[in-house]
Amino acid sequence: MAYDEVLADRVRDQLADRGDVTEKKMFGGLAFLAGGKMGVGISGDSLMVRVGAEEYETALAEPGVGEFGKTGRPMTGWVLVAPQSLEDDSELRRWVSRGIGYATDLED
Repeated sequence: MAYDEVLADRVRDQLADRGDVTEKKMFGGLAFLAGGKMGVGISGDSLMVRVGAEEYETALAEPGVGEFGKTGRPMTGWVLVAPQSLEDDSELRRWVSRGIGYATDLED
């Protein structure tokens, strides 16, 4: 599955000032990692965001947010944000910051 290159560029722009974030092609999409831990990714035209188990249900209640899971089973702690919820740059920034922030806070 290809990923949305325009969305990838928008995420790159959001993360341009962060020297600790790298990107890697994974699972047919593109992942952005902070300190080697994935925080956000692009799957098709949607944004995967790592929110953690404790914020999972809260995130799912937001507009345009659904479960993420490639195997038919949802991955608790990860959500998929639909393109229509990412049209505004401030909303994209909020989701990218949330996922990268979660990854940054993970201990080794």
